[in-house]
Amino acid sequence: MTEDDVPIAADDVPDEIVRSIHIDADAQTVWDIISEPGWFINDGAYTNHDISSEGGVSRVVDPNVGEFAIGTEELDPPRRAVFRWLGGTPGSLEDFPSNTIEFTIEPEGQGVLLTVRESGFAQVSDDVAERRRRFEENAEGWVEELVVARGLAESA
Repeated sequence: MTEDDVPIAADDVPDEIVRSIHIDADAQTVWDIISEPGWFINDGAYTNHDISSEGGVSRVVDPNVGEFAIGTEELDPPRRAVFRWLGGTPGSLEDFPSNTIEFTIEPEGQGVLLTVRESGFAQVSDDVAERRRRFEENAEGWVEELVVARGLAESA
């Protein structure tokens, strides 16, 4: 899927990012990585996080980039994990406009296809420039984070 295939939000900021990568590893190995809330909070290389969870919300502390809240929506091992990004602002899942991040793992050749789908950019901000900035940063970031996941899985 290309950027041209995603639904367009108000003011032509796409609402959704979809990125995929082939990984030469089995589904369980990839699942062990992507099912950890906030595994994707990194600064170019995988970092171990301090994670505490309560009531479906995990506080993820990355020593380089700070503290974040991630809501776990669904875990369907080893096929699908869905999280809600609550950013760095504490609050309940219902009260914070947030993006949904879905990871799917599908068999592909001798490995798997890992796909990330992040949606919700239309509600991130009333400011079009801010929505565009976040969309573009995350679109680039997912390419980097999928490479991190592949490196972890293929070296496991």
